[in-house]
Amino acid sequence: MKPNIWFIMMDQARWDALGCYGNEICETVNLDYFAAQGTVFKNCYTPTPTCLPARSSLLTGKDPWNVGVMYPDSAKGKPDLGTTLPKVLSDNGYHTQCVGTLGVPPLRATHGFHDVRLYTLNDQIDSEYTKWFDENKPADCGQYDHGLGPNSWMCRPWHLPEYLHPVAWTAQESIRFLKRRDPTRPFFLKTSFLRPHAPYDPPQYYFDLYNNKEMPESVSGDWAEIHDFETKDPDAWHGRLGAENERRAKVGYYASINFIDHQIGVVRQYLSRQGLLNNTIIIFTSDHGDMMGDHHLWRKCYPYEGSAHIPLLVCLPQAMRENIQSSSEAPVCLQDIMPTILDACGVEIPKDVDGKSVLPLIRDEKFNWRDFVHGEHKQCYAPENEHHFLTDGKWKYIWFTQTNTEQLFHLENDPYELTDLAALPQYQEELNQWRERLIEDLEPRDAGLVKNGKLVCQKGKPLLISPHYRGTGY
Repeated sequence: MKPNIWFIMMDQARWDALGCYGNEICETVNLDYFAAQGTVFKNCYTPTPTCLPARSSLLTGKDPWNVGVMYPDSAKGKPDLGTTLPKVLSDNGYHTQCVGTLGVPPLRATHGFHDVRLYTLNDQIDSEYTKWFDENKPADCGQYDHGLGPNSWMCRPWHLPEYLHPVAWTAQESIRFLKRRDPTRPFFLKTSFLRPHAPYDPPQYYFDLYNNKEMPESVSGDWAEIHDFETKDPDAWHGRLGAENERRAKVGYYASINFIDHQIGVVRQYLSRQGLLNNTIIIFTSDHGDMMGDHHLWRKCYPYEGSAHIPLLVCLPQAMRENIQSSSEAPVCLQDIMPTILDACGVEIPKDVDGKSVLPLIRDEKFNWRDFVHGEHKQCYAPENEHHFLTDGKWKYIWFTQTNTEQLFHLENDPYELTDLAALPQYQEELNQWRERLIEDLEPRDAGLVKNGKLVCQKGKPLLISPHYRGTGY
C-alpha cells in the first residue's frame, strides 16, 4: 500500500520558534522528534505572508501570480483554484480529510478533500468546531469571552477547560477521522491548527509555564525608525507596546506553540498505537510567521524574516529513510509541498505546478535546484507595505512597489535584518544583481511592473489582479 500522509500545519508560526531551529525557550518535543528522524529545511519561505494566498499556493503548488489568489481579502471572492493536492490524491485512491483551518477561499468549499471539519476565527462561517463547542460548553459562555481579538497582541489564559480549546478539538477531531477512515485505502490527513495565530489564549498551565520564563527581547534594525512610536491600539500592526505588553505577547505565543506540540503528541501516540507511523509521511510547516515586535512590527504580511521565514520538516517512513540528509539549506517554499507529497507517493505531478519535489534534496542527489525564492504581497495595513522579495537564505532583496524603495540584507551575517545595506556603496554590485533577478522574474508577467528593463513604481496605479484569477469577488 502507498504511504499514508499526515500533514501538520500551524498558523503564523515563525521559523525560529521551534527547538529544532535553535529556540531554547519554546518546548517543541514532538516536532523536534520528527525533525531528528527526518530533514529540517532551514531556508523555507512563504510566497505570500498572509493566510489565504499562502494556503492557496500550498494547495495548488503554484506561485501566487499563477494561482491568482494574491490578496488578504480574497475570502470575499470565489476563486476556482483548479487542480489541488487533495483532489489529485483523492483521484489516486487516498481517503482525504482536513481538520482545523483550511484557509482557502471560498472558506466552506472542500477543495478536493472528501471531508472538511473546520475551525475559523470569529465565526466567519458555520464551522464544525462552533457546533461542537455550543453542544459541550458550560451554560452562558462563548468562545471569545476572554475579550481578545483575532489580530491583537493582547494575551491572557484561555477562560474555559482545556478540552474546549480549538487546539485540543483539532487534535481529537483528527483522531476521530483516523478511527472512522476507510482502512482499505491510504489516508491523507491535514491537521491544521489555527494557533499560534492570535488570539494568544493558551490554557492556564501553558501560560503559567512561560510566564515564569524570561522572554527574548525584540530586535530593531537601523532602518526601523518609521515604526518606532508608542501605541495604545489593542490591534496595532506596528509601534511600541511597552515592555510588559510585549513580554506577555511572547508568553502567549510560545505557550500556544507548546500546547500545539503536546496535541500533536496526542495524535502521534494514537498513530503509534495503531501501528501506522512506520508507513506514514509526516510533513510540518506554517503558512507564514509572526513579527512578534521585531522592528516594532506585529502580525504578518511583511517580507522580513519573522513574517516570511517559516519552518518545514519532512519525516519519511522508515522504509524510505536510506541516505537522507538531516538538514538542507536550499531555498524552498510552500509550492514545493504538493509535488513533494505526490513524488513520495508515486503519483504524477500536474504539469502546471510551479513547485518542485524536495525529495532529491533530502537524498542529497546531484541536480539543479532554484537559486532563490520569490515572495510578494499586495497592500496590507498600509500601501507602503506592498512588496516583492527574493532570497536564497543568505541574502535578501526587497522592493517596495508603492514607494519604489529597496532594502538589502546579508542574512548569513545578519539573520534578523538589523542592517540595511542597500544604500552603502560597497554593496551596489550585489544590490544590482538582485534587482536584475527580480526584473527577470517579473518581466514575463507584462503587468506594468517592469518597463525598459527597469522596475516601475506602482504608486497611484489600480490594484493589480492576476489574469490567472478564476472567479468573482475582487
